[in-house]
Amino acid sequence: MSIAWHEIRDHLMKTSSTLQFQRSFDAFRSVHQTLALFRDPAALLDWLHSKTNEPDTKNLILSTLVEAAQTEGYASDCALTMLLLALWPGLDAIRRRSIWRRIGTADEITSDVLVRTTEAVRRLDLEHVNWIAATVLRNVERDMIRARQRDAACKSLNSDTEPDDVVTDQVRQRPEAEDAFIQKDLQTLIGADALLVIRVAIEGFTQAEVATELGVSEDAARKRYQRAIRRLRDALQQIV
Repeated sequence: MSIAWHEIRDHLMKTSSTLQFQRSFDAFRSVHQTLALFRDPAALLDWLHSKTNEPDTKNLILSTLVEAAQTEGYASDCALTMLLLALWPGLDAIRRRSIWRRIGTADEITSDVLVRTTEAVRRLDLEHVNWIAATVLRNVERDMIRARQRDAACKSLNSDTEPDDVVTDQVRQRPEAEDAFIQKDLQTLIGADALLVIRVAIEGFTQAEVATELGVSEDAARKRYQRAIRRLRDALQQIV
């Protein structure tokens, strides 16, 4: 049975609008001051999706939702649903990039995105994370790419070994090291905005997503990206 991506979102939105969900949301926000101003789930989602609200406050709210999602009971399911809807634009971008990379079929990718997001939220260590949305989205996409690399390596080796048991060196899977080399080279050419250029130009994130990761406004990220690209062009022209 085909899994329609937009239908999943519609189902989550419908669930969040039921009377039972509203009651759970009311009980949840009554014990969390960060949510007290939002009368219903729709109001909270509208606020989180707005590009004009403070990133720090958004991050605090997302942190509250993650903390609740890692508990048990009504608050956990309510918080997880809200997190999926809050992160939906980023998840949609991951799905589109994954289809472009041919990581799997559309249905496989859809299922993988949702399962991995749920797992990422459940195991997120809030004490060691600065930006909730950027961290969850980056981890989900990274894990999907790595799983695909392991599967490909197993097939190419004609091995009976399970994908998760393949050692890293066999898969030539060293994204952190490769990213470090690329970032170092770009820093030499364009300075401190090398990571911004990598995220947007190479990894395919939107400037809004990277702005959240870096803790700056979307407008600031856009201007910094434009300046960095101009510096990169100038540097490459001198090299050539």
